[in-house]
Amino acid sequence: MSEAGGHAAGGADDHGHEHPKYMLIWLYLAILTALEVGVVYLDIAPWIIVTSLLIMAGWKALLVALYYMHLKFEPNRLRMVALAPLPAVAIMIIAIMMEYV
Repeated sequence: MSEAGGHAAGGADDHGHEHPKYMLIWLYLAILTALEVGVVYLDIAPWIIVTSLLIMAGWKALLVALYYMHLKFEPNRLRMVALAPLPAVAIMIIAIMMEYV
C-alpha cells in the first residue's frame, strides 16, 4: 500500500532508494568547511595549502551535487552530462596553479 504523494512505505520512493540523510551531509559539509578554514592558518608550503583547499572544495561540490541535486539517484547518462566538464575544469585549475608555483 502507498502513502500519500506516491511514496512507498518505509521511506523509499518509487525508484526503490532511500532518501539521503540531509543533516548528515550538512554535518560533513560543515566539517569540511572548518577544515578548510583551519588549513589556511597552518604554517606549511603554500602549494600544499592550495592543493588541500582544492581537494576539499571538490569533495564538497561532489557531496552537494550527489545528494542535494540528487545526481546519485539519476541514470548514468544524466550523470555523464553533469560530469563531462570536469576534465576541462581540472586542466584549468592546473594551468592556474602553474602560474603561481
